[in-house]
Amino acid sequence: MTEETPSKRLPIRWLTLAEIVAVAALVITGLSFWDSHRERVREDRERSAAASERQAEARAAALKQTFVMTGQREDDGARVRLTSVNEGQVIQTQTVWFPAELRSDSVETTGSPRLEAAWIENGLRKHAGKARTGRVPVGVLTVFIEDGVTKTDRAVYQLGYTIHPRTLRADKVELEGLSLARRGVSGDLQAAAGSLWSAR
Repeated sequence: MTEETPSKRLPIRWLTLAEIVAVAALVITGLSFWDSHRERVREDRERSAAASERQAEARAAALKQTFVMTGQREDDGARVRLTSVNEGQVIQTQTVWFPAELRSDSVETTGSPRLEAAWIENGLRKHAGKARTGRVPVGVLTVFIEDGVTKTDRAVYQLGYTIHPRTLRADKVELEGLSLARRGVSGDLQAAAGSLWSAR
C-alpha cells in the first residue's frame, strides 16, 4: 500500500500595517473622487437649469418688447379687428398704407384699430386680376403704450381677402385675416407694401 502524502496548506500571509493603510487610503481616495464627481454633476445640472431659466426669461422679455398684431374677422369679413398679441400693449393710434394701386392715401384710426374692406374694395375689384383670393400687403405705423411708455412700431402685414362675384351688383370683397410680413420697416411704408404687391 502506498502511503498518502498529506496535502500542504498554503501559508496564510497577513497584511502588514503599511499595506492596510495603503488599501484604506485607496478606498478613501475612490470615495472622495466619487463624491466630488457627484457634486460636479449636481452643480452642472444646477448651472444648466439656471441658464435655461435665464434664456426663457430673456425670450419672454424680448417677446414683451416685440409688437406684433393679430386680426379677428368681423361682420362677415367687412373688417378685421386688430389687437396686439401682448396684453400689456395698448394700441393708441395707427396710420395704414395700402399699395398705391389700391388706395393712394393713408387711413388713420384712433382707439379702434381695424382694417376695413371698404377702404380697398374698389381697388381690389380693378387690380386683383382673376384671382378670387389673395393677400394685400399693408404698411402700418402703430403708436402704443407699454409699461406706461409710448412706443411706435413700423411693420408690413399681409391682409387676406376673398372676392365673391354677385349678379347685377359689384363683386363683394371680404377680409379673412392678418399675418406679419416684415417688422422694423424703415422708410416709406406705402412703397414697402407696394413692392410686395408688385412681386406677388
